[in-house]
Order: sequence, then C-alpha cells, then structure tokens
Amino acid sequence: MLFGHPRQALTALLVLISFGGVAAAESSDWPQWRGPQRNGHGSDTGLLQSWPEAGPPLAWKKTGLGGGFSSVAVAGDKIFTMGDLGDAQYVLALDRHKGAHLWKVKIGPSWEDQYLGPRSTPTVDGNRVYALGTEGTLLCLDSSTGKIVWQRSLIKDFGGRMMSVGDDGTYNWKFSESPLIDGDRILVTPGGPQAAVVALDKNSGKEIWRTALPKFGSKGLDGAGYSSIVISNGGGVRQYIQLLGRGLIGLEAKTGRFLWGYDKVANEVANIPTPLVQGDYIFASSGYGTGAALLRLTQNKTGVQAEEVYFLTADTFQNHHGGMILKDGYVYAGTGHNKGFPIAVELATGKIAWGPERNKGSGSAAVAYADGHLYLRYQNGLMVLAEATLESYREKGSFPIPDAEKPSWPHPVIAGGMLYLREQDTLLVYDLVAPKPPKAAAEKDQASTR
Repeated sequence: MLFGHPRQALTALLVLISFGGVAAAESSDWPQWRGPQRNGHGSDTGLLQSWPEAGPPLAWKKTGLGGGFSSVAVAGDKIFTMGDLGDAQYVLALDRHKGAHLWKVKIGPSWEDQYLGPRSTPTVDGNRVYALGTEGTLLCLDSSTGKIVWQRSLIKDFGGRMMSVGDDGTYNWKFSESPLIDGDRILVTPGGPQAAVVALDKNSGKEIWRTALPKFGSKGLDGAGYSSIVISNGGGVRQYIQLLGRGLIGLEAKTGRFLWGYDKVANEVANIPTPLVQGDYIFASSGYGTGAALLRLTQNKTGVQAEEVYFLTADTFQNHHGGMILKDGYVYAGTGHNKGFPIAVELATGKIAWGPERNKGSGSAAVAYADGHLYLRYQNGLMVLAEATLESYREKGSFPIPDAEKPSWPHPVIAGGMLYLREQDTLLVYDLVAPKPPKAAAEKDQASTR
C-alpha cells in the first residue's frame, strides 16, 4: 500500500488526471515558460512523426536577438524573447510570421559572464508582457508598443538575492526565473530573507503579499534558485510550488502563507528544474549529485503537509537542467549531471521503465512534448525527436542546430506547427506540419479500403 492506494490504482489515477491533453490552450500559442500549462506540453497535432536526415524544413530564421539563453514566448502575431545587445539587456518583440523586429526595451545592463545573457523567458498575458532581467528588474510592458506600464526591482524593493555566490562575491548565473501570471496577480521569487516569494498586482505592480520562509531543513543555501513557480491544488488547497535555494516549498495562493517545505532535493550550487504537478503529487529533482523525489500533499489541521512517497538517489535519476515531461503517468527527461541521458520513470513507483540511454547528444537536454513525441535539445547543439513511450527509447530523427557554438541551452518551443529554437543571436523556425498526400493519391487510398 502507498498512502492508502495500491500501486496499480495510483498509477491509473495519475494517468487519468494527466496533463497530457491541454484542452484549454490554443494550439497556436506558447505564451510562457514551458508552454500554456507550464508543463512543457504543446497541444499541436498532425506533426511529423519522424524527421529526414537533415531535420524538418527550415521555414525562416532571424538574427539580431543578442546573446543569451532565454527561450521564446509565442502569442498571437508576436514572438517575445530577451537578449544582450552591446552594453544593455533587452526585451524584444518580433513578428511571428517572418521575424521582423517590432520593438526592443532595455531591462538592465548586459551580463559580461563567460555564458552571456538572460535566462528568463517573457510571460504574455493579454496585451501585457512581463519579463525579469538578470539584475532583478521586473518589467510590465504593453505587448503592442513595448511601452513600460510599471517596473519593480527584486533587489531594491524586496531584498532579493540568489542562492549561489561566486568567488568574487557576485551572484552566479543571477536571476533566471520566468514570471507566473495567476488571475489578477504576478508571482516572482526575490529570494530575500523577508520576501522569498512575492505576489504583485499584475496591472499596477503593487504588492499583494510577501513570504518569509521559516527554517525547514539544513540542505541547500538561502536565496532564490533558478526554477520557476507552478500552481497546485494538492490537498484541496490552491498553492504555489517553487524550488528555491533551500528546497521545495508550497505557499497558500490567497495569502502567501508557508504551508510546507522539503529540502532533500536541494543542493548547494544551483537548484534549477521546474517541478512537475500532478493532482496531489509533486515530482522534483536537481543535479549536482542530488536526486529526485515524489511528494504527496494532504490536508492537516493547519493547512497542507507534504509526505515523501519515495526518493531517488542521483545514480538512479537526477535532472541537472533542461526540465522534465510528465505524460500518462511517466516522467521523461535527461538524467545525469550535465549528461541528459534519456530516461522514463514511472511516477507512482519511481521504477525505471527504460534508460538511461545514450545518443549523439551531449550535455544537459532541454525537453518539450507535442503529438506523442519528445523534443530533446542538447547542449552540444543536437536536436532529437523521440517517441514518448514507456516501452523503449525510440529515436525518430535528429539534426545539428546550425552554428551552435556556445552551450545550446534554450528550451524548444512547439506552437502552430512550428518548432522555435533560439540559438544566441539567432532564432530558427522549423516547419513541423506533416505534408498531406496529393488529392489523387488520397482518393486512391480511400477507394482501396472500401
């Protein structure tokens, strides 16, 4: 028995309530980090089920995005991203059809690091776009014009800080979170002693609440991690789930009240992957030799408690960065610290369905899902298509991303039948729509089946 559920019954329950079908999302849009539901799923169908040796056809590309590892948000007729251009960091808007530059707005100074540029992906909500720069500046912009509606500083306004400090006393990798919009509010993670997470009015930037974290374990470090907030209704309470420097937390959505904390998935370098939410369950992982855990959320007298269902050691599963996909009760990801070896894990039990496997990719693998397939983008610039099946690792094609010189990290985006790949200064857009057979051939096939 597993918290009152037989293992098979729990597996069936997880499959039943899977996020696999994002019915409420427009298949043509990918408006934020990890897609419409923040789970890495796109809802497009009719996509290529395998790739030719050269990969899917390139529809168009655009340069002038600057340095950085931001992915893209695709909404309506626009694409939004961020990049370092010269001595400044910008939020950029492009035309969705051919990539024409529409506007750019400075969000702070450029980051002169060996791996240049921003990591955050803008979030689109109606006629507003929200972006967080590496120095902690949060902007709300008019999506049509780029006009600044309001701005806040996570450092100056909330005492924000990162979990990792370098030898020179400055923060490693800086602010990397992608903001979350939930109803009338925006959520971000300053990581400050009195403001670990804050909720702001999305229209004005005014503070709704802030949360100071109690001590809930000795692992990890104080400050914000490099993950992004997701929403859960686990234990019957709407809450925000985040992986910070000290570990995984749940905060009551209405008030910001601390509900629970779990530190076994925290390390002292960088906690990165966005957690997976499935009903009353949370699956989280981090690299640097840490591991992964499944938690079950249940109500108690004071709110919600988190109980560990199982913990996987790093030699079984650890996601460094690149994220994880949950589909039909199984977690698909790249495992191993800076390895990205494909693997499938049964969520209910932690048992390995297949993997770790090896392919021609190296380094961590950023992963997305659409139409029955995993899209794995490797640090060495290899893009891989693999079937999302629990039976075995089935690769369906791969191709090298052109001119991938620096670590090739931005997450792939699948929207409107297109694959969007940010590669530093360049955005490459590939056509994923499977060609329809000629009319005569289709009619002949129909006749043969009568």
